[in-house]
Amino acid sequence: MSQPRTMARRCAVQALYQWQVTGQNVDEIYQQFLVERNMTKVNVEMFQELLTGVTKELEVLDRKIQPYLDRDISEVDPVERAVLRLGTYELMYKLDVPYRVVINEALEAVKTFGAEQGHRFVNGVLDKVAQELRELEVKRNSR
Repeated sequence: MSQPRTMARRCAVQALYQWQVTGQNVDEIYQQFLVERNMTKVNVEMFQELLTGVTKELEVLDRKIQPYLDRDISEVDPVERAVLRLGTYELMYKLDVPYRVVINEALEAVKTFGAEQGHRFVNGVLDKVAQELRELEVKRNSR
């Protein structure tokens, strides 16, 4: 795992959380991160791609996640919701990143920013999403 990529994901989770809670413009949030945070250890291009990609593909991502939830996605904890959306985005669009890396990074983000047992919920949902979106890769790795 690349530290700058991990930091990009963590910043993306925080920015998505901010966007979900405040409804603030995504470009403003991005600029705020660049100005107010030390981004020297962050892959800024990846951060921007994740932030804008998740918000642009929101409906598609939510439709992929929803079948694996026991409640509406709007009722999911905001941190867990941000992580689920980010992880699903990567599973769908960042095919160069192994699904296990996507899930592991998501779990670490939830452990850092989310509720105490949130990682269990996120793991269960993203595992099912990965089985759907990366079926061949998952089968290949389960042998």
